[in-house]
Amino acid sequence: MDAKVSWQKDLNFVGAADSGYQVKVASHSGPEEGVGPMEMVAIAMAGCTAMDVISILQKKQQKVTSFDVKVHADRAADHPKVFTSAVLEYVVAGHGVDEAAVLRAIELSVTKYCSVHAMVRKAFPIETRYSIYEDEGSGKQKLVKQGTFQHDEH
Repeated sequence: MDAKVSWQKDLNFVGAADSGYQVKVASHSGPEEGVGPMEMVAIAMAGCTAMDVISILQKKQQKVTSFDVKVHADRAADHPKVFTSAVLEYVVAGHGVDEAAVLRAIELSVTKYCSVHAMVRKAFPIETRYSIYEDEGSGKQKLVKQGTFQHDEH
């Protein structure tokens, strides 16, 4: 893979990789400036594992109506202000979604498929949580199960 960023002005850049899709990158992130580099790392981690998990749940014929992966990352106070830990939370809603299917999808993603997770877990600890909601229609959801995914990496 090849990627580059091109300077626009101040500390604003436009980045692109092999796909050709352009992303605004800025030191002070915001809707007009662009995404900050550390924000991109968090989004990349969430996006990578989300693609795996939803794909696996679809193959397992789970009736998912909404799905989010949330990331909360703590950063060091001093430069280079790296992530020191993170919590990934998978939030699944649907009709009769099986907890075992969700756990297996998460396991496969974080242990086998998600390249971003595989890289960043070497740099900081990542706690993995999940919540499963029953979609009751009209925007109403009822919490059915929640927990923490545990995986021994040794």
